[in-house]
Amino acid sequence: MALDSLRDFLRALDARGELVHVGRAVSVDKEITEIADRCMKSPGGGPALLFEHPTLLSGGPARYPVAVNLFGSEERMALALGVECLDEVGERIATLLNMKVPDSLLGKLAMLPQLAEVAKFPPKAIGGKPPCQETVIREQDVDLAQFPVPVCWPEDGGPYITLPGVITRDPKSGVRNVGMYRIQVIGRRELAMHWQRHKVGAAHWREMAERGEKMPVAIALGGDPASIYAASAPLPPTIDEFLFAGFLRREPVRLAKAVTSDLEVPAEAELATPAFTRSPTTIPRCTSPRSRCAPSRCGRTRSWAVRQWRTTGSGTRRSGSSCRSSSSPCPRSWTCTCRPKGSFTTSSS
Repeated sequence: MALDSLRDFLRALDARGELVHVGRAVSVDKEITEIADRCMKSPGGGPALLFEHPTLLSGGPARYPVAVNLFGSEERMALALGVECLDEVGERIATLLNMKVPDSLLGKLAMLPQLAEVAKFPPKAIGGKPPCQETVIREQDVDLAQFPVPVCWPEDGGPYITLPGVITRDPKSGVRNVGMYRIQVIGRRELAMHWQRHKVGAAHWREMAERGEKMPVAIALGGDPASIYAASAPLPPTIDEFLFAGFLRREPVRLAKAVTSDLEVPAEAELATPAFTRSPTTIPRCTSPRSRCAPSRCGRTRSWAVRQWRTTGSGTRRSGSSCRSSSSPCPRSWTCTCRPKGSFTTSSS
């Protein structure tokens, strides 16, 4: 059965004993990442962590929790994609890629069941007020500092959202793209998008910039686990990531129109914002050898839409983390920055 939202995924992890609730106050300023790093280097990838009382860069308490390492093991990835083993997904993809259209009419008719399965995957637009717009924060009321966005590493230029779905459309073909790029918070309503030149979103921006136009962008945090993964998948530019997510979960992804944009976002997203990009600006992103400073596309957000959130669950509770360092390789870490009694934001350390 497909999981429809990030909170469904958290509940499923809780039920399996895979989610550790951290009740102690932990700072978003590198402390959460340090604990997550030790856990993810432990055997088996460590547990998923839910920091229920993170503290903001200002030192005050955040209203939103932070969930970390949700996708940090093969078992949790399989749960996110609704399979017992990840090989099942690989086999389904291989079957589609190897599908050859036969010459005979009878052979083509025999392929109809497979084609009919694919036809069920296109995303589905819903009407009315979607869950992701339970609360809408507009214009001057927007303050990104209220969200517990982590500063991950000592030489990072600031706090980064690192597990977003960044939604754009090709200005020529209209084909949607959903990418996953680090987004630096640089002001109350301003974000810096870090996408390399070869990324599809960057190509969309260059096309719009040549026309002298601002490019609409939507940023979605959370949503169904398959869509979160699909945003990171290396798909061809002509493949809609929400279509791919529907294929993975065997159910269409539900989408809703953003508050102040024609772009669509996952209806079950925890937090979504439409924005517009402007000229590239060189900002202090990172001074370490891992990443040199380079022009980043700055954007301004006019509204944020969030879901209501309550910390619930009967999973394991600890006052701190008991994970220890390990010599085992560190698996890819996924972090979701959640909200307080309101909604989630997402990132990976």
